[in-house]
Amino acid sequence: MRIERVTAEAEVHRAADLFDAPPIEAATRRFLTDPTHHLLLAYDDADRPVGMITGVETTHPDKGTEMLVYELGVAPVARLQGIGAALVDALAQLARDRGCYGMWVATENDNNAALATYRRAGALEEMTFTLLSWDLNQD
Repeated sequence: MRIERVTAEAEVHRAADLFDAPPIEAATRRFLTDPTHHLLLAYDDADRPVGMITGVETTHPDKGTEMLVYELGVAPVARLQGIGAALVDALAQLARDRGCYGMWVATENDNNAALATYRRAGALEEMTFTLLSWDLNQD
């Protein structure tokens, strides 16, 4: 397995099955051209995309820059092989290289696979929190 940072739209489309929905052209282009957005793909020995992780750097005036793990996905046929943890580790190294002071992720309390992956990759559970959101696509 190898992990690479992706900057080409064609690679995103080649890995489309790893995302929740088909990639949107304009959103893909915007994501890939923003230097604070990161997409890493894991490839198997046959050069097939089998895992992906996205990260977004967020900066605040009194805190500095940290990395948000935006999404992690591993192909069903490649699960339980350490690919998810390897992707998290690779994003953490990228965050360190870019001067981030920390990295964080939020996931559902009952997402046992994600929780196990993040813990295996060294994440510490800090506390529970309440997530509030706005649907900005409403009339």
